[in-house]
Amino acid sequence: MENKNKLLLIDGSSVAFRAFFALYNQIDRFKNANGLHTNAIYGFHLMLDHLMERVQPTHVLVAFDAGKTTFRTEMFSEYKAGRAKTPEEFREQFPYIREMLAARGIAYYDLVNYEADDIIGTLDKMAERTDIPFDVTIVSGDKDLIQLTDDNTVVEISKKGVAEFEEFTPAYLMEKMGLTPDQFIDLKALMGDKSDNIPGVTKIGEKTGLKLLHEHGSLEAIYDNIDSMKASKMKENLINDKEQAFLSKTLATINTQAPITIGLDDTKFDGPVTDKLLAFYEEMGFTQFRNSLAGEAPKASFEVSYEEVSQVTAEHFSSDDFFYFEVLRENYHVEEMIAFAWGNSKAIYASTDKELLKQAPFQKALSRAINTYDFKRSKVLLSHLGIDLPTAAYDARLAKYLLSTVEDNELSTIARLYTDLPLETDEEVYGKGAKLAIPEKDVLLSHLAKKIQVLVQSKEVILDKLAQQEQTALLFDMELPLANVLAKMEIAGITVKKETLQDMEVTNQAVIDKLTQDIYDLAGQEFNINSPKQLGTILFEEMGLPLEMTKKTKTGYSTAVDVLERLAPIAPIVAKILDYRQITKLQSTYIVGLQDYILADGKIHTRYVQDLTQTGRLSSVDPNLQNIPVRLEQGRLIRKAFVPSSENAVLLSSDYSQIELRVLAHISGDEHLITAFKEGADIHTATAMRVFGIEKPEDVTANDRRNAKAVNFGIVYGISDFGLSNNLGITRKQAKNYIDTYFERYPGIKNYMESVVREARDKGYVETLFKRRRELPDINSRNFNVRGFAERTAINSPIQGSAADILKIAMINLDKALEDGGYATKMLLQVHDEIVLEVPNDELTVIKQLVTDTMQAAVELAVPLLADENDGKTWYEAK
Repeated sequence: MENKNKLLLIDGSSVAFRAFFALYNQIDRFKNANGLHTNAIYGFHLMLDHLMERVQPTHVLVAFDAGKTTFRTEMFSEYKAGRAKTPEEFREQFPYIREMLAARGIAYYDLVNYEADDIIGTLDKMAERTDIPFDVTIVSGDKDLIQLTDDNTVVEISKKGVAEFEEFTPAYLMEKMGLTPDQFIDLKALMGDKSDNIPGVTKIGEKTGLKLLHEHGSLEAIYDNIDSMKASKMKENLINDKEQAFLSKTLATINTQAPITIGLDDTKFDGPVTDKLLAFYEEMGFTQFRNSLAGEAPKASFEVSYEEVSQVTAEHFSSDDFFYFEVLRENYHVEEMIAFAWGNSKAIYASTDKELLKQAPFQKALSRAINTYDFKRSKVLLSHLGIDLPTAAYDARLAKYLLSTVEDNELSTIARLYTDLPLETDEEVYGKGAKLAIPEKDVLLSHLAKKIQVLVQSKEVILDKLAQQEQTALLFDMELPLANVLAKMEIAGITVKKETLQDMEVTNQAVIDKLTQDIYDLAGQEFNINSPKQLGTILFEEMGLPLEMTKKTKTGYSTAVDVLERLAPIAPIVAKILDYRQITKLQSTYIVGLQDYILADGKIHTRYVQDLTQTGRLSSVDPNLQNIPVRLEQGRLIRKAFVPSSENAVLLSSDYSQIELRVLAHISGDEHLITAFKEGADIHTATAMRVFGIEKPEDVTANDRRNAKAVNFGIVYGISDFGLSNNLGITRKQAKNYIDTYFERYPGIKNYMESVVREARDKGYVETLFKRRRELPDINSRNFNVRGFAERTAINSPIQGSAADILKIAMINLDKALEDGGYATKMLLQVHDEIVLEVPNDELTVIKQLVTDTMQAAVELAVPLLADENDGKTWYEAK
């Protein structure tokens, strides 16, 4: 018996869209190092994995829609006209899905004037006419393709997530709906399709359509027998909409004779292009996929000699030693050290005995500046044992971060990029999550010894590359001193009054309960407000809110924030729901959530991530104190729980005023912006006057200033006329006029933006004032959307990155000034452009002046730096 070929045909546009929304709730988690959203790419990949494993195809093709204009729109201009604008977060991922397919060795195709369905239908019929028969599997999120099912073709429609499908065969379709594949087209002709804007026949839905087809057999037969039907509104609608019905059938019928220029041979699947796919995974940050693929060709590990020691002498240490400290915990604010290793090119030592660290020779070795990996983490860990690491001579993790932000900064990555040593990842040795386990002692110590070997071998290579990129000073004068400052802040922690949060919890719960009852009363029934499906049913079916203001998703109607915000002015219940969502988010994530992070000392010890962002900005985790919402008063009130550790102290908050706009003025050299800052003018008022043609500051209204502020910050982030129109609630034409006028009145800014993009195209990266580099691999992409994203990044990164660097310099200088002056004041928090300190009352006057002077003198720009400070008994009062 002949072996059959297996052809897998995927509706790429539909599946990508499904993948995007399947992981939409986690979209903020799915970003690569360049800030590109990756949830659709990731979801599409998972769906492909599932399909390839199950179908085992010999041939694969992913078909895409070529554009909005097709032969169907020529017949009926309103075809698919009602569809919502494609989210930008989805649009920017589309080119990378094609890149992924190419790397996986999977053919893809689109055809001008035709849809993906037509490509699939044509190839499906082509496969029926071959000498060696094909089994065909068609996959889509769109039921239109069900019409193609036959004895050799199965159509799978995605139902839930990325792995659940409903399989249609002629037999299943008959069992489920009592229809043949041809009749399925007729059903759509009768009932229409709101998502595609196919009109159908007025007032005929699925139930009536099925009844007509079961009785008459086809659309043509219905009209052949229409005279014999008894008089009814349905008959009247059928007669009136006859032309519309047959047009709908034509629109719904897949063209199986599309003029495609590919054949079945072009769809043959021979497996991935491994090098390209590994590079793609690296760029996207898909570590799990990368490790899995790399596992197809296992790398040989390397061996290293080390000595396990229980007693140390001076001979065990050298001035060029590297030290590595390991603890297998998600949260390392614990006393239990697991293991450590140290050494150089001549000898490596390792131990699991933390008492060894307290022996005099070890204490002496750690009292000088050390070479290490992740100094900040090491300093915090050792502080739990009463050991203070004074400073770092070198930190491999931070050095790697400065060289490139495209990959992660793990030691296995450093080994791969800068040595010939194939180091296993920690996950490969220890497992992950629930599988996390401490291995046998010899395996553990061997792994740590290998890490020392990698650190020793990579150091000179990395330092040479830093020198080539003129980043040596950035490492030694900024990042290493900052790591020490941040470690001291983490160790200090900030006092948080649990009882204040508990009181807020009670108060907020009363607000939530009241909102809940108000919503039930307005809805006329009780339901799960947190269920988008139930909420959609209540709003759009029970209460009849306008369907054109939402979009249909796989689970019902969209109740996303943008949809609710459009509905709020016309529906009081929606305004209540928006309030409910905000308050419950505050309650669960912050008011209740923060309580779990208060340790026995009454403090929260947030952890600063120094090597994560592309721009150099710090981030905060365990918990994230940089994201406490401050737009709502209830969010600002959370800061009342943050207090000094002593009754005889206050919290002092100092932050830079409009630092990114000041950096923009300096970098661009725009004389008008520089003059406004030098004269101490309110920059948003000044912008309103220049852009809106207002002559006197007193004539600038609050709304004018608000709009000017949106334009100022929008320009910094490369905003489009579409984005600005959404932000301000104005037409795109007005928004474009604002932007054009801004560039006209601030020509230096326009020149800067054009020049920085040109430079990025030439170099492939941009830099901050301090040589921090951001690579832009897509700056010369032929795809407009991908290139546009890279261009906006090129404009913003030097501004945001330089502002972040200036704050780091201020923190380093302030820490030194506090230490040199012998002050008891401590830095506790860094939140965006703000520094929070705990200041004893008797030091307050001098410290306020010291902080202001230090921050304003951090660097010399073409415009003055301005720092605003305030103090209080709580962070709320200080802010």
